[in-house]
Amino acid sequence: IFVGQVAGALAAGNAVVAKPAEQTPLVAFEAVNLLHLAGVPGSALHLVPGDGKVGGLLTGNPRVAGVAFTGSTEVARIINRTLAAKDEPIAALIAETGGINAMIVDATALPEQVTDDVIASAFRSAGQRCSALRLLCLQEDVAEHVLTMIEGAAAELTLGDPLDPATDIGPVIDAEAKAGLAGHL
Repeated sequence: IFVGQVAGALAAGNAVVAKPAEQTPLVAFEAVNLLHLAGVPGSALHLVPGDGKVGGLLTGNPRVAGVAFTGSTEVARIINRTLAAKDEPIAALIAETGGINAMIVDATALPEQVTDDVIASAFRSAGQRCSALRLLCLQEDVAEHVLTMIEGAAAELTLGDPLDPATDIGPVIDAEAKAGLAGHL
């Protein structure tokens, strides 16, 4: 997501000040370094790691003409208010805040394909993508069979170190994310 947002802004002719999530500065550093090695000029792409305070300073800067953000709705609202409070021309905000991503399955769907798609969407990146499946709607006549297949496939997933090729699901990003999942359970 980070690289896509940076690359999109660069492709549109913008200079980019990239501030990754505070949990991901090393991955962002490597991504920006690879973009620089690929020929993106250092003057066009800058990395500024930090927490929300750093993000607030960046979004409040009068020279910022647009923000692409992925994260919580609460932070997106803060960014929106910060951008709106500036006296400069109105800055664009692209905010991906997740939501209830649904899959609707009727009796014509192949149960094996549905199972593969549900497992991939719900559990890829440990379910931590804004596009992760959150709601599965099944036609009543096939629901029991499809759910049995999904439960069986999910039971076969291996939790562990993401560097191990045998691992299907790695850890969530931090203790806060783990606590959120535990609270949901």
